[in-house]
Amino acid sequence: MAETSKPIIGIIGGTGDLGSGLARAWEAAGYKVVIGSRSREKAASAAADLGLGVKGEDNVGAARAADIVVLAVPFANHDASLEEIKHVVQGKIVVDAAVPLVPPKVSVVQLPGEGSAAQIAQRILGENVRVVSAFHNVGAAKLHKGGRADCDVLVFSDDKEARNQVIELAAAVANRGVGGGSLANSAAAEALTSVLIWINRQYKVLGAGINITGLEEAVQA
Repeated sequence: MAETSKPIIGIIGGTGDLGSGLARAWEAAGYKVVIGSRSREKAASAAADLGLGVKGEDNVGAARAADIVVLAVPFANHDASLEEIKHVVQGKIVVDAAVPLVPPKVSVVQLPGEGSAAQIAQRILGENVRVVSAFHNVGAAKLHKGGRADCDVLVFSDDKEARNQVIELAAAVANRGVGGGSLANSAAAEALTSVLIWINRQYKVLGAGINITGLEEAVQA
């Protein structure tokens, strides 16, 4: 993506740890970012705290202003947030970063009956929205430290062009984005989040992540 064609990124749930971390990282990488919240005042306050030119709107305003919309909300708010922005994201790319964690056992994999949060998102938003699934396994603390997060980002979508655009966005905030295939495959990354939470607790680390090996020659080709 050329410098002049960088998309405006709207982050629904941009006041949370992951959303604000992504906002900070993308703004530092030269993207225009609008964070959204159910309360415009809360979003504006969080944007002011972040500085760096980040703007704050309510969820609908952030989604309307964006070229690419990122959903970074707790799973409990997932469906309601999608319904809220559905009418303003038609024809756009929506990146679902939600993880179906079920408290209190968040270190145990508990995928929804539909298969994954991303598949739920596609059903709610409809076929005119290009749903991509990514950023499930990126520790927010890594993003807030500055620089790129030391991990790879798995990216899934049934739309190849949309998937490639988000792979590029991932490379701006982490080691690299790696295509993982169709949207149905998102279940693997969503489930892996619970595994990483378990690893964090067991080994007392902050933000365990993943790196995909064996791609060096392919990346250079």
